[in-house]
Amino acid sequence: MSKQYKPTTQVDFWKGGFGDDYIGRNSSTEEQIKSKVSMWSRILRPTMSTPPSKILEVGANIGLNIRALQRLHQAEYFAVEPNKVARDKLLNDNIIPSKNIKDGVAMNIPFDDMSFDLVYTSVVLIHIHPDDLLEACREIHRTSSHYILSIEYFSKTPQDVNYRGNDGYLFKRDFGKYWMDNFPDLSVVDYGFFWEPMTQLDDYTWWLFEKKN
Repeated sequence: MSKQYKPTTQVDFWKGGFGDDYIGRNSSTEEQIKSKVSMWSRILRPTMSTPPSKILEVGANIGLNIRALQRLHQAEYFAVEPNKVARDKLLNDNIIPSKNIKDGVAMNIPFDDMSFDLVYTSVVLIHIHPDDLLEACREIHRTSSHYILSIEYFSKTPQDVNYRGNDGYLFKRDFGKYWMDNFPDLSVVDYGFFWEPMTQLDDYTWWLFEKKN
């Protein structure tokens, strides 16, 4: 497992009241789940020759992605999430068993090397300070045995974007290029964009990578 990691301002932000409020704004609805089912059916298409059987979401919140994935794909699901209210919701809604839910952050994932066939984030890397981003990606890379997926907001050049009146909590960039620049053993499997007017999703750009070795 990874080394101990010192909490950051961004982690404290999501562990506290702002993270609790986020849960209230993003409660599970059938419409949300259906939109994510469509999203995941597109993303998983290239993996069907070697489908992932163990899947980890880093920053799972209340598990909207996992709820959608479970309608599409039979696998064992795991979650790392720093907010206790969100972890309790995952457990109380019987989304995944308690042994598969861990209190943790992207910079310190509490699982062994190469534990999962697929490790992914969905609008999580954008909330990690640029100083901590490489460590987060190293942890994701370390715990994946095959696929890495990032679903994030895109900007051709790095940007620090004001987030609901707060500075220093949302950082957009070309995450696909960042992965490729820092991890030469990755190859691009697929990538794409979900346009909000047509998908009811939030203008997500996504990149699916495979470890070459």
